Amino acid sequence: MPIQKIINDKIEQEQIDRAGRVRSGLISPSSFGRCFRYQIWNRKNEPPTNPPDLRTLRVFKCGHLFHDFVESHLPPHQREVEIRVDDIYGFADIVLPDEVVDVKSQHSKSFWYMEKSDYNIEKEKISNILQVCCYAHLLKKPKFSLMFVSKDDLCIAEYSFFTDKYVHLVNEELKALRGWWIAENLPPKQPRAYGFDKKTGISNECGKYCSFRDKCKT
Repeated sequence: MPIQKIINDKIEQEQIDRAGRVRSGLISPSSFGRCFRYQIWNRKNEPPTNPPDLRTLRVFKCGHLFHDFVESHLPPHQREVEIRVDDIYGFADIVLPDEVVDVKSQHSKSFWYMEKSDYNIEKEKISNILQVCCYAHLLKKPKFSLMFVSKDDLCIAEYSFFTDKYVHLVNEELKALRGWWIAENLPPKQPRAYGFDKKTGISNECGKYCSFRDKCKT
């Protein structure tokens, strides 16, 4: 049996098992910064019309391996810390005495892009900033960091932020999400993350990364 089929079969089974889990029904900070319609459907556990393909799932799996590599160097009580406060539920990657750290893997070209003089991490990674700031705020940590690991050569880049500077953006996100949830109305389709394709002008969030693309068109 080809190795790729073994890998694909394993990943497909994991995806089936994951789909069978009962979601919390709470707000997920890991989706902050994305289209509000997507976030509401995600919270309702709506069935995706455009689930990720096998190649994408393999990429996700690889990312989890790098994620686990970083976390393995920390004691258990500091990694994958569960957070459930009011209507918010999620897991913080790493929790240190005064800081929450989020781990992201990416290819080396992204590192090259991040090193450009005009790179603005607040603009490019606002979704990640909102997510980790939320955890830092709920855990009463004064700082939070984004840690990027290169899949190609294990280069590491870390960016640190003060929680107080960004918590107002988290509160704005929560206010909007809670408003849509209470009103029980479907938010308008509005991509807010991942930029636009330079060739087509189509939103990357809608065109590449949304698991509700077809549902949203109906």
